Amino acid sequence: MTANDPTAVFLTEAQELLEQLEQSLLDLHGALDDSDLIDGAFRALHTIKGSGSMFGFDAVAAFTHHVETAFDLVRKGHLATTPALIDVALAARDHIRRLIETPDVVDPQRGPAILADLDAVIADGGETDATSTPTTAPIAARHRYRICIKLPEDALTTGNNPLLLLDELRALGEAEVTAIVDDVPTLDALQPDVCTFGWVIELETEAPKSAIEDVFLFLLDDMTLDIEESAVPSPVAPVAPTVVEPAIPAASVAAPAAPVAANDERHSDKATASLRVSAERLDELMDRVGELVIAQARLRQVATHSDDQQVKSIAEEIERLVLDLRDTTMGIRLVPIGSLFGRFRRLVHDLSRDLGKDVVLTTSGEETELDKTVIDRLADPLVHLIRNAIDHGLEYAADRSAAGKAASGSLKLAARHAGDRILITISDDGRGLDRARIRRRAEENGLIAPEAELTDPELLQLIFQPGFSTAAQVTNVSGRGVGMDVVKKTIETLRGAIDVRSRPGAGTDIVLSLPLTLAIIDGLLVRIGTGRYVIPLSAVEECVELTPDDDRRSQGRNFLNIRGDLVPFLRLRELFNLSTPPDPYQKVVVVSSGDNRVGLVVDQVLGDHQTVIKSLSKLHANVATFSGATILGDGTCALILEVDHLVQFGQALEERLKAAS
Repeated sequence: MTANDPTAVFLTEAQELLEQLEQSLLDLHGALDDSDLIDGAFRALHTIKGSGSMFGFDAVAAFTHHVETAFDLVRKGHLATTPALIDVALAARDHIRRLIETPDVVDPQRGPAILADLDAVIADGGETDATSTPTTAPIAARHRYRICIKLPEDALTTGNNPLLLLDELRALGEAEVTAIVDDVPTLDALQPDVCTFGWVIELETEAPKSAIEDVFLFLLDDMTLDIEESAVPSPVAPVAPTVVEPAIPAASVAAPAAPVAANDERHSDKATASLRVSAERLDELMDRVGELVIAQARLRQVATHSDDQQVKSIAEEIERLVLDLRDTTMGIRLVPIGSLFGRFRRLVHDLSRDLGKDVVLTTSGEETELDKTVIDRLADPLVHLIRNAIDHGLEYAADRSAAGKAASGSLKLAARHAGDRILITISDDGRGLDRARIRRRAEENGLIAPEAELTDPELLQLIFQPGFSTAAQVTNVSGRGVGMDVVKKTIETLRGAIDVRSRPGAGTDIVLSLPLTLAIIDGLLVRIGTGRYVIPLSAVEECVELTPDDDRRSQGRNFLNIRGDLVPFLRLRELFNLSTPPDPYQKVVVVSSGDNRVGLVVDQVLGDHQTVIKSLSKLHANVATFSGATILGDGTCALILEVDHLVQFGQALEERLKAAS
């Protein structure tokens, strides 16, 4: 399927429309009478139906038509919006997605079953009371539109069928269609794949003008569409006769400016229109930029040892351009995490219904941006964490009321920046983790010895062990112990870390710490012994000198006094078991992770470095001290230090020293 395949365009647009439909339906749960949400759901269904028919997805169009009809009744006030209607519509939305993505494996009985449920909901909802007054159930105003359309010349070659478009307009009301043949060439010059016809349609309908524009949704930017509107007198209700104003002759009404404004709006939108690019092409572009950064580092090293000022000038200019290109390319890959958070509203809705728990989901930090690759691989881990939080963490309403809590459980998703990391927090206000049960299950499974002494963080980390579960019985939600270990492995492959904090009876927080990007970072190049290493620059707070006197005073304590603050530090040459003597004036690079700081003692700070991250081999996957490697300008490799791990190691060392003192 090529990038220009119109069917591929429909599949992409349909995915977006289905997401919009799902969000509108979920929002309707909290605002059943919101006309904007109802209109949004109707427009999405209408567009899916029309486009599906246009591109040959007849089963999609036929099924969607029934759901669209139900929401048309809601729009006209003949059917009430109820939770039952929303649940059936969500099931219909899932069925539409399957009809589009996997039509060959769809259960043929599923569609009729959903439509039967829909008919039952409509029957239960009924129409509005016939005795209601016109103020509560007004008669919809009818409009007369004169529509002039001229499709783009390539409309036929891009999968559009003008006859189907005209049928869509006829479905809106009474229509009279006249063809415009002024531009049709003579037979000898006629090209069958070029659309030269135009049409004038006189349409009388209750539908708004937006419904007409929706028919041409995929062609608006390239076609000519003029819509002139004149009101048709509304029918007079016999039970309450009123004086009807005489209709103004159409000839005396000036052509409205709305169509022109709409056209201007569309032209303005085209100036800032987005271009769809496959993720594979972005990945390939990022790889090429990475190789360019490495080549630029080699050029800079050559220029440093050259006496030719012209070579130095060119190298500096290329470096500036490469940095700009790197930042632009990385910016293209950044996606607001709100696009990920929005997917879990449906998950929480369905789990709440299945488990019989009332759960309120709140999100914050949706504007926080993260690399698209990271976001794509985060979806499954977050699904596991959310399912466990609702199933294990949140109590039933009766238990919550007995504990003095609100009947509805609270689940929060939050994202924020912390240096060079993104912190994603999943919080609930449930019962918290049962430490005694965790320890008992860990001993039963042989994960720890009965006499083993564990800190609280170490005990809570046991929930991520393979096969570990505290569930009393296996359900379709949890209990098999095959989820949390997968979560940890996935986060670690993203160079991330997981922290668990739990308060008995008050809830649990699970914090995911993730890098901003997996591709290129700014680094600080340092030397330890004869080896060179890279520290992510965004985690570096400052560099100070470790004088021989400070070094002697700190022996056995490993604390450095920085402007009155005691900062623990790690001697990396001791951590790496180096036998070479240290430099006489070592440097301390102070790094931070969250609210914690630690100093890293190195022999020499070499300067900044554009670091293209290369993954370590499977043999080194468990070496937590390093997050990857990079290629330097001279062709040698340098390991990238994992700051989170080193900070945690330093803080643990500080606690042990304090306990021993």
